[in-house]
Amino acid sequence: MTVPPWTRWASELAGTALLVGLGTGTIVGAAARGGIPQWAMALAWTAAVLVPILLFIRVSGAHLNPAVTLALATSGRIAWAEVPPYVGSQFAGAFLGSALVELFVGRGAHLGATLPSTTNLLVVFVGELAFTALLIVAVFWLSDRGEGRWRLRVLLPPMAVGVSTLLIGPLTGSSLNPARSVAPAVLSGAYTDLGVYLIAVPLAALLVGLAWGPRSVDRLDRGPGRTKTNR
Repeated sequence: MTVPPWTRWASELAGTALLVGLGTGTIVGAAARGGIPQWAMALAWTAAVLVPILLFIRVSGAHLNPAVTLALATSGRIAWAEVPPYVGSQFAGAFLGSALVELFVGRGAHLGATLPSTTNLLVVFVGELAFTALLIVAVFWLSDRGEGRWRLRVLLPPMAVGVSTLLIGPLTGSSLNPARSVAPAVLSGAYTDLGVYLIAVPLAALLVGLAWGPRSVDRLDRGPGRTKTNR
């Protein structure tokens, strides 16, 4: 079944808004209450990624992240023509999600912006590069191996985000997603070291995308515009 392009873009907007709203809303809410354990934050971010995937994977593929869309296009899993509307929808969704957090939860913790807790930006760069690569590998593993919204493999990208939040969240804020970092930074005015995220995350997506071409493409997950491939 082919869905209209505007439906895919609307799904990316809504899904990214939900991801950012749930994830950064947890950060802001936790900060107002003196914080929560890092494992609880990791579970919150796992859910923030899983819920929109389950809701929108059959419509748009539920990229929810410009880095994911970039990696899919670089690897030949989707057409480059899909990148601008997908990425535009994702950034719009991220700003919507951050605005809703500000409206309903508050402006604490810089709206959940990804601010390094260390002055060693090499550590931040390497951490974001490595875990974005892990996320893209999880997405490719999911997209290349069969159809069905309820297969267990759908847990892989959310789990990658959860592990990243647990391990590097205290140091980097665990971005892995340019839209997720840019929206709260702009709305809160917290731009500290934003550039390191905007370099490391897309670079990881490009590297994995160039290194791992598709063996098969899940028509329900990736949507139209994909490159035809065989196992």
